[in-house]
Amino acid sequence: MVSPISLTRYLNKILSVSKIPDYGRNGCQFNSKKNVGKVGVAVDACMQTFEAASKFKCDFLIVHHGLFWRGVRDTDGLRAKRLNFLKKKKISLYAAHLPLDLHPKYGNNAVLADLLGVKDKKPFGGYNGVSIGFGGLLPKKTDLHALCNKLKKHTNTKPVSFHFGPKKIRSVAIVSGGGSSALLEAYESGFDCFITGEGSHKNYHQAKELKLNVILGGHYGTETHGVKQLGQLLSQVYGVEYEFIDVPVTLW
Repeated sequence: MVSPISLTRYLNKILSVSKIPDYGRNGCQFNSKKNVGKVGVAVDACMQTFEAASKFKCDFLIVHHGLFWRGVRDTDGLRAKRLNFLKKKKISLYAAHLPLDLHPKYGNNAVLADLLGVKDKKPFGGYNGVSIGFGGLLPKKTDLHALCNKLKKHTNTKPVSFHFGPKKIRSVAIVSGGGSSALLEAYESGFDCFITGEGSHKNYHQAKELKLNVILGGHYGTETHGVKQLGQLLSQVYGVEYEFIDVPVTLW
């Protein structure tokens, strides 16, 4: 058994939480003060996730999207209800947003790049002075359809693609989740293809006129890998069991 404070301190250090600017609160969001026998990992801090964590007997839950965001008030009372549920079930909650997106080993973007076979990874996707994503080269030139199929395999979603750039792709830039604001940076950096989770209406014509290939792999689908990596890490370091709680959201 290990305390939630010990896990929090370890994760804060590994993810350099205090050094990364974010609009979400990172770190421990609720401490149940109950020793941890099992860790749950998930993308979203929502009631469906919490109920599943309780069902799987998780004492400590790691999420990518936490409960507290700058400028967001609990006007609908959902945050209070969710916190009350965690308190009742004695489940601690830890959130890692941008620190998990950008981590070079355990982060959503680094892991996704590795799964796609991207080599020579370099930081990409600037936000408030830090780079959230990664860009690099594929082992060989490939077409967009083949790249979409590979992404589909690793995100368990059906990607949406814009075939506006080179027919054969060698260089790709990746920013998971809602990273469409990095589209122009991908073009200016000379990448053949930009991969993100979801886009906005304006991105279609923007990509078309810039002649840039774009793949949308789903906000949820592109952000499952980081929390899984943290679950595996805690299992190795502390010997605790972990469970991935899959609550997919099929919106782009």
